[in-house]
Amino acid sequence: MFLLKATDHFSSGKLARLKMAKNTNIRISLPAVCFVWQIAMIILFGVFIRYNEESDTHWIEHRRRKNISTNSENDFYYRYPSFQDVHVMIFVGFGFLMTFLKRYSFGGVGFNFLIAAFGIQWALLMQGWFHSLDENDGKIKIGVENLINADFCVAGCLIAYGACLGKVSPVQLMVLTLFGVTLFAVEEYIILELLHAKDPGGSMVIHTFGAYYGLTISWVLYRPMLSQSKPLQGSVYHSDVFAMIGTLFLWLYWPSFNSAIADHGDGQHRAVINTYLALASSVLTTFAISSISQKHGKFDMVHIQNATLAGGVAMGTASEFMITPYGSLIVGFCSGIISTFGYLFLTPFMEKTLKIQDTCGIHNLHAMPGVIGGIVGAITAASASESVYGKEGLINTFDFKEAVANRTVNIQGGYQAAGLFVAIAFGLVGGALVGGILKLPIWGDPADANCFDDEVYWEVPEDEDENILSRQPNMNQTRDMPDAYQRSHV
Repeated sequence: MFLLKATDHFSSGKLARLKMAKNTNIRISLPAVCFVWQIAMIILFGVFIRYNEESDTHWIEHRRRKNISTNSENDFYYRYPSFQDVHVMIFVGFGFLMTFLKRYSFGGVGFNFLIAAFGIQWALLMQGWFHSLDENDGKIKIGVENLINADFCVAGCLIAYGACLGKVSPVQLMVLTLFGVTLFAVEEYIILELLHAKDPGGSMVIHTFGAYYGLTISWVLYRPMLSQSKPLQGSVYHSDVFAMIGTLFLWLYWPSFNSAIADHGDGQHRAVINTYLALASSVLTTFAISSISQKHGKFDMVHIQNATLAGGVAMGTASEFMITPYGSLIVGFCSGIISTFGYLFLTPFMEKTLKIQDTCGIHNLHAMPGVIGGIVGAITAASASESVYGKEGLINTFDFKEAVANRTVNIQGGYQAAGLFVAIAFGLVGGALVGGILKLPIWGDPADANCFDDEVYWEVPEDEDENILSRQPNMNQTRDMPDAYQRSHV
């Protein structure tokens, strides 16, 4: 009787697991998406994309027509070093930052690679149609600055990926990127072109939008039984070390990120200095709050990996403004505190009360510092004066030319604030719509019990340490073996 009951219990448990299981076989769906979309990119590039005047062979004629004396004045030589830095941030910094999960390092780096490689192609088209379309021939003319902007666009999608890390399939990530890049291009056009707001480092356009886009998708895709994957949601020693590598790459190159498309000369120079100082300040406050919050004053690696970057996020909008060096330190100081407190209190509250499962804590690293950056940008713009900037400096910094030549700094501050609201609105509404699409049961996403595990989508080699242990002879047997044998097998 006991055996029958045990068998019935086992059968019912197995049946329950089968009911909860999902089909994660993406052998057809992912290759189909990759091949079809890549072929579409080839066709669209063939129809629309061309080299711009600084990357075309007619550069010689352009030089003569514009009285440009040397090749060194080609925009490539101004922008390419910054492009390299931003490119490393996208593919190495963001990728390794997501390797903190004990069994999801392949997914963190690998899927980052996949969606970034697709995203930059779609971004060149979407942003090109809005910003670089030649009215004479209907072609998109691209150069090195377009490559930087495409990386920026992809950054918003990678931020959104952070909220969904470990819980979605690669097919869902491709869909998230397709719609994310599209939404980004539209909100970027509204904020930068129609509102004429300044946001060179993307506090509003990139971080605020990307964070709220990802958070809303995570809210729509809420998993009530995610606790079944609880053992895999943490980190181990080596995974945190790898994630810290990502942090350091991002921290080191963030001045390039905020200055990459700033004005040549003083604007770019000032953006680097302001970001540099804000980042340094946020590190100290992060360590301080992390130590205060932990028993015996120990540090939490989650805080150090993430909140130390908050100063760079918050300095994005005002990076080329005359915020002053001490003002940059204040921004970093406040951002580090707020971001660290977010990991301590807001992340648990959001998951328990708001039903938002934010794997990477993008609300604390990108959403809140992004909003801070937008507010700082609005206040700094509204308080700008000719005595500080100089007449020509004021016009150059805020591009008070042509259609906005008569705009005052107070009005500019208002448009800066409006830009922040546009970014939030696009993130929330776009995330809700895309989340609804991703919730359809056709994408091969993992079951709640299988989240945060690379084995669902990757061929994972056995752990070397486990193999060594499985081959180790019994210790009682080794005691009787020669010393040379024991030494060779230890």
